[in-house]
Amino acid sequence: MNQRTIVGLVAFLALCAGIVGALYIAPPSVDSQPEYFQTYPEPRALSPFELTSHAGDVFDNASLKGQWSLVFVGYTFCPDICPTTMAELSGIYPELKALNTVKPIRVVFVSVDPNRDSIERLSEYVSYFNEEFIAVTGEHKVLFPFVRNLGMMYAIAESTDNPNYLVDHSASVVLVDPKARVIGRFKPKREPGKLSISDAQQILADMPIITSKQ
Repeated sequence: MNQRTIVGLVAFLALCAGIVGALYIAPPSVDSQPEYFQTYPEPRALSPFELTSHAGDVFDNASLKGQWSLVFVGYTFCPDICPTTMAELSGIYPELKALNTVKPIRVVFVSVDPNRDSIERLSEYVSYFNEEFIAVTGEHKVLFPFVRNLGMMYAIAESTDNPNYLVDHSASVVLVDPKARVIGRFKPKREPGKLSISDAQQILADMPIITSKQ
């Protein structure tokens, strides 16, 4: 093998090594976008509100700052969507906490049934799913505009004289950023014969992308 061939071979190997290094050591920058998250056109600042947490503390705008909040609206007497969604969020919570985010990620459960959901009941309910989850509630005059501000809704569809009355409510999981702004939601999957709930694996897939952009 002559010198020219050797030099050419070395140059070729160096080129291959450079390509491998570029791909695996310093991968190209790609502007990834969330696949499932429905981003609102503009971040939505929350109007001033004051609720009460399951620990009996004031929960207001300041309570949402400095963290990512996955917010779900429901009630403890809900027979299906609420416990299923809370269990799904609990299942992915260890992985959410392990993400390399500057700000922590928390789950906030907003009870829209203050008539039955006492602070004590909320504390027991949310702790059943995860000790680190937060549950909040308040009077309807505060809850209703707050929930609307999140881009969700609820309505008591029958007389509360019936102890087993149901509450209609949105099933999305809304995301509030560390500046206490609503930035979008994870909408429920709708499949025949199945509960319409937000897919926890979709949330887990998109959260690293969302949190890396802010």
